[in-house]
Amino acid sequence: MDYLELLKQAEKAKKFSYANYSNFHVGAALIGASGTVYLGANVEGASYGVTTCAERTAFYKAITEGERKFTTIAIISDSDKIIYPCGICRQVMSDFVDDNFVIICGNSNLEYEVYTFEQLMPKCKIPL
Repeated sequence: MDYLELLKQAEKAKKFSYANYSNFHVGAALIGASGTVYLGANVEGASYGVTTCAERTAFYKAITEGERKFTTIAIISDSDKIIYPCGICRQVMSDFVDDNFVIICGNSNLEYEVYTFEQLMPKCKIPL
């Protein structure tokens, strides 16, 4: 699947966002190593601490369905500015992706930038 098509899948996921407080809707489309695409949307709570980003929703759906390795994620919002994964999402990613994991960061106009995990989060991996 090419980057634009994956971004369009993220746009479809965005429609399921529950953003009653911020009105900032985000969608994500995550490709597992199996080739399965997992969709996620942000879900807010009255206490922002319980809010879950679209990226984490997609990862958690995939993980609870048995997927443990991933190749690519696309994220998109209602904004005309390109968005990037937050620090918490990057930390979750660090447990499941390698440095070559592809992150497609998009905006509401379907414009996007492409990064590897290593580019967005250098030296994040904790050596075990």
